[in-house]
This record gives sequence, structure tokens and C-alpha cells, in this order.
Amino acid sequence: MFGISPMQLLIILVIVVLLFGTKKLRGLGGDLGSALKGFKKAMSDDEKEKDADFVAKEKVEDKTTVEAEKTVQQTKSEQKEQS
Repeated sequence: MFGISPMQLLIILVIVVLLFGTKKLRGLGGDLGSALKGFKKAMSDDEKEKDADFVAKEKVEDKTTVEAEKTVQQTKSEQKEQS
């Protein structure tokens, strides 16, 4: 229904080049490319940061579990001594 033929795309491209010029379009393309590159880098850094937080959280939880088990064992041994 609203298909665009290759000829129509070519006409639109020529009009855009005439309106903005090749230098401005080249600069716009470069800016867009660097913005996408920065976005991808930020996303990968964010994923690495989440992974690092997860590993650090696991270590804290492991230490807490070990300390809790020691406390339970000490409490049991104290109760046996009192009996």
C-alpha cells in the first residue's frame, strides 16, 4: 500500500544531499557512529560492573554463612557444657 520504490528513494536521497550538503551529512554520520560506539561501550561496562557486584555479593554472603555456622557451633558447645 505504501511501498517506496528504489527510484523514489534515490530522489529523496538527492533532495537531502542538496539541502544539507555532503560535509554536513558526513559529519552527522560520524557523530551518529561515535554516539552508537559510546552507547555500546557504556552497556558493556555496565554488564561488567553488574557481574563484579554479583561476585562481590557472593563472597560477602559466603563469609556471613561461615561466621553464622561458627556462631551456631559455639552456642551448641556452650549449651552442652551447661548441661
